[in-house]
Amino acid sequence: MFELPIKEPVLVFTIAMITFFIFPYFMKLLRIPGLIGPILAGVIIGPNGLGLLERSSTIELLGTVGLVFIIFIAGLEMDLDGFKKYKNRSIVFGMLSYWIPQTVGIVISLLLGYNLAAAILIGSILGSHTLLGYPIASRLGIGKSKAITTAVGGSILTDTFALLVLAVITGAAAGQLDIYFGVKLTISLIVFVAIIFLGTPFISRWFFRNVSTEGPTEFIYVMVLLFTAGSLALIAGLQPIIGAFLVGLALNRFIFEQGPLMNRIRFTANAIFIPFFLLSVGMLMDLSVLVANPRAWLLTVAIVFGLLFSKYLAAFITSKFYRYSKDERIVIFGLTTPQAAATLAATLVGFNVGLLDQATVNGVIIMILITCIIGPYLVEKYGRKLALIEEQRPIKKGDAPERILIPIANPNTMESLLDLAFVIRQSLSKEHPLYALSVVQRDIWASEGDVAKAEKMLGQAVSYSSGADVPIRVTTRVDRNIAIGINRAIAEERITTLVAGWNGERRAPQKIFGGVIDQVLDQSNVTVLISKLGHPLNTTKRIILVLPNGIDHKPGYWDALATIKQIASNLGATIHCYAIKGFPDTYKAHMREIKPNPPTEVEWVEGWTSLYEDHLPRLMEDDLVVVISARKGTTAWHPQLEKIPGKLAKINPESFIIYYPAEAKEDLRGTRGTELPKEVLLERDYDR
Repeated sequence: MFELPIKEPVLVFTIAMITFFIFPYFMKLLRIPGLIGPILAGVIIGPNGLGLLERSSTIELLGTVGLVFIIFIAGLEMDLDGFKKYKNRSIVFGMLSYWIPQTVGIVISLLLGYNLAAAILIGSILGSHTLLGYPIASRLGIGKSKAITTAVGGSILTDTFALLVLAVITGAAAGQLDIYFGVKLTISLIVFVAIIFLGTPFISRWFFRNVSTEGPTEFIYVMVLLFTAGSLALIAGLQPIIGAFLVGLALNRFIFEQGPLMNRIRFTANAIFIPFFLLSVGMLMDLSVLVANPRAWLLTVAIVFGLLFSKYLAAFITSKFYRYSKDERIVIFGLTTPQAAATLAATLVGFNVGLLDQATVNGVIIMILITCIIGPYLVEKYGRKLALIEEQRPIKKGDAPERILIPIANPNTMESLLDLAFVIRQSLSKEHPLYALSVVQRDIWASEGDVAKAEKMLGQAVSYSSGADVPIRVTTRVDRNIAIGINRAIAEERITTLVAGWNGERRAPQKIFGGVIDQVLDQSNVTVLISKLGHPLNTTKRIILVLPNGIDHKPGYWDALATIKQIASNLGATIHCYAIKGFPDTYKAHMREIKPNPPTEVEWVEGWTSLYEDHLPRLMEDDLVVVISARKGTTAWHPQLEKIPGKLAKINPESFIIYYPAEAKEDLRGTRGTELPKEVLLERDYDR
């Protein structure tokens, strides 16, 4: 029927999809990481196995894109604050993880009869590694732990060293190694890094603020940056994976982890491109070479044991020096063991220029298979232990299950409110969805048309939340009083946090926000975030945190700090605190007690007048002001807390959150426990 290997595009893609579906399932039955499945599939159905498929240019293309995605996502998910904090550890580990294997590889190669240039190249092959197990660490929720941050940060050095050595050795083999070559390589590298780290943030900030943020448009924009960076890396004499990693770092703070854009990137990579990369690696294996050439056996055994020994030694020294646990040490070892990306690049280039023979290529490929099995297995096994340990650590948040409610009345502010909810959401479990609410202010018998409009708007909320892979429940209520409808939803759904929008307008001088929001605050004791966002959250550079005098005595103070620090960490922003008549050292100590730890400064402010006249006018367009406020009659309340929302609404950047921490029921006074007359029709100002 069909000649082998099969070349019909539809059949090729069909076979690939079947292997991506079946083999990971078999791997799970054998308790082997699913990532190994496509590699073994490539060995079996590839040109050196059953010969069903060949390693065609199409599979190479898709595989290369998958490799670029792996490195790009590692850059996007890297904890930059943690990297800055542990950068010395990353540098130490990166140096050890490269130069120990480099030295071992040179010694082994010279003993096996290779010349010096080939020995240096083989050493650089052992020094590099591919973060093949990183998707597993990310899935387990340990991607931002100090051990993972150390390993990922060290990868910058190992792959850079390996690819620079490759450039130098191939230049020497071609007879181009001179002063001009070194100067050209250095200048091109400096220019390339400058373009990525200066150009990408500048363009991205403009894009996210001014261009339509529809899903496809955002995704295509990111793809343009990703592959442009890879192309620029090639022009600079580097491998595309270096460009992918650097542009991932540059975009890190613009693409927050729980947003729809990040979910689209992960889905595209994990569903299509990364499996093709693993399949293409498997297709390179030729097990028959081991039988035909005994020297390949000797080389394979030598480099595999040399690699495992040297990589473990680097992880062992680092863990002892920085007091990492056994589980952290083995996870670091598992992350830095797999060989694929720079290894394949260096091996194939070395073969093409005549430094490496066919036996060496096959030995390296077999090493790739072995290390791609061992590395992810260790990350899966010991990373799970790390994840369980991290979950057992006590946190400051309340014990009640997290339930976030977003009242929605304006489709223009819906996405910004949902983004804020994504950022503050603690639980990633499907069992803890968001709650979206629309209250129709009508008589129950004359509300059919308005209910239909509300349900259509909530349908848009469901679509947007689904894009971020965040579960959401929606409900529509009909009530003659919107505030009562919201408070009933809070009570019935056992809501812990309310995220609402404000249009910046007040209908009466005695109101803080307006009828609806004020009534909700008076009649509830849950955490409430009232926001007016004048710029996209992901362009936020700095959070200005206003700490009124005595705010640290409120019951929900610690929860508020934890949430605000989480917002800063997810957005990659710094925190600058204005402590009004407070003691900066006290607040600094409080901030250090809660993780995560983004860069934080605390500044003493003489009073509210000084805040308004001397500090708020100096806000920048990418600042987000957060005020920890208090309900009237409770601890830390001050008359100025009712005026500051109006002040903030009149100045740039008009991006602020008024954060009301949860109150103990007995602390609320005045209107608490009373019900407003249902005949009062309140203006619909809570989300315009």
